[in-house]
Amino acid sequence: MLAWAAASALGVAAVLATSPTAFAVLQLGGAAYLVVLGLQTLWRTRQATPDRGEDRDRAERRTTAFRQGLLTNVLNPKIAVFYGTLLPQFLSPGDPALAISLVLAGIHVAFGLAWLTTYAWLVTRAGDVLRRPRARRALDRLTGTVLVALGLRIAASSR
Repeated sequence: MLAWAAASALGVAAVLATSPTAFAVLQLGGAAYLVVLGLQTLWRTRQATPDRGEDRDRAERRTTAFRQGLLTNVLNPKIAVFYGTLLPQFLSPGDPALAISLVLAGIHVAFGLAWLTTYAWLVTRAGDVLRRPRARRALDRLTGTVLVALGLRIAASSR
C-alpha cells in the first residue's frame, strides 16, 4: 500500500487510470497471479495430507508469506485506482504530495494491520478445527476455487 501511495503521489496511478493498456497489463498480471495461487492451492488438496510447509523453517515461511502478500498488493489494480483517486483529494496545491500520501497510506496500513491482527487472533482460536486434515482440504478447495474464479473474473472484466 505504501508503494501505491508513493506511485500515486508520483503520478503512476494517474497513468494507470488514464491508460487502458497500462491498466490492462496490471489487471491481467494480477489475474494470472490469482489463478496461479488458486491452482497451487487446489493442487495441494490432491495430496493425502496437504503440505503446509511445516517442515520449512520459520524464516523461510515468513519470506514466502511476505512475497505473496507484496505481489498480491502490487498487482492489484483496484488498490492503484483507490490510491490514485482517494489520496489526491486530501492534497492542496503546494503540499508535499509524497509525504502526505505516505502518512495517509500509513494510517490505512495501521487500520488494516489492526483488522488482520484481530482476524488472525480469531482464526488461531479456531485452529484446532481448522488443522484437521478434512477441514484443511475443504478450506483449500474452497479457497483455490475462489482464487481461480476471481482471477478469471478479473481477466474477463472491463474497467
